[in-house]
Amino acid sequence: MNKPKILVTGASKGIGLAIANQLKSNFQILAHASSLESLHPFGDDVELIAADLSDPIQLQNFCKELKSKHSEDLVAVINNAGLTFDKPIIFQSEKDIDLMMAVNLKAPIMISKTAMKIFSVKGKGTIINISSCVAQTGNAFQAVYSATKAGLIAFSKSLAKESGAINSDNQIRVLSVAPGLIETAMTNRIPEKEMQKYLEFVPAHRLGKAEEMAALVEFLLSDKAAYINGSCIDMNGGMF
Repeated sequence: MNKPKILVTGASKGIGLAIANQLKSNFQILAHASSLESLHPFGDDVELIAADLSDPIQLQNFCKELKSKHSEDLVAVINNAGLTFDKPIIFQSEKDIDLMMAVNLKAPIMISKTAMKIFSVKGKGTIINISSCVAQTGNAFQAVYSATKAGLIAFSKSLAKESGAINSDNQIRVLSVAPGLIETAMTNRIPEKEMQKYLEFVPAHRLGKAEEMAALVEFLLSDKAAYINGSCIDMNGGMF
């Protein structure tokens, strides 16, 4: 019997990699990255998929393949892929803005649209969109990034309601997770002096671990979390 499948976008490093590793013992993982070279070999329970989600044609083909090849066994989608260019808005190029909008917001929307087509037939499935704490607080030099991550929260809430409005009997859930300072390549770029200032607002005075995020996602996918829907789950160490 085939294992149920879960798509994890941005699975080459950080939170996405941790989620794929956490889930692969119980699920067949569809591990996405922008290139196959950036994905490390997971083993037999992981299928590697490459696509540049900022490219409309590659995104379209990615969604078509997801529907044509994986509809039967797909049970969940984790939209984790994202990027940021941290600089004042006056120095943000239109290209950089378009890239963040495409990867952080449009791609999750289009992938979720495909997932909803698959899940609607079964009447069951879960979509988890990885947002960010800055979606709720804002952050200097991350205006566009924050806007895209805030959009993911609103999209998740609306899609959860839409699913119930279309069919009150289905068990399709859509939610988001807003991590705070998690130890990844992205946070490793923050200068030490600036990081210490951020950690003053975290009661534990430490970064979160990608493995802790992965454990939360695993719980949210479980039957124990069946009544959690439309919510944004904050995982920020008490930062606010």
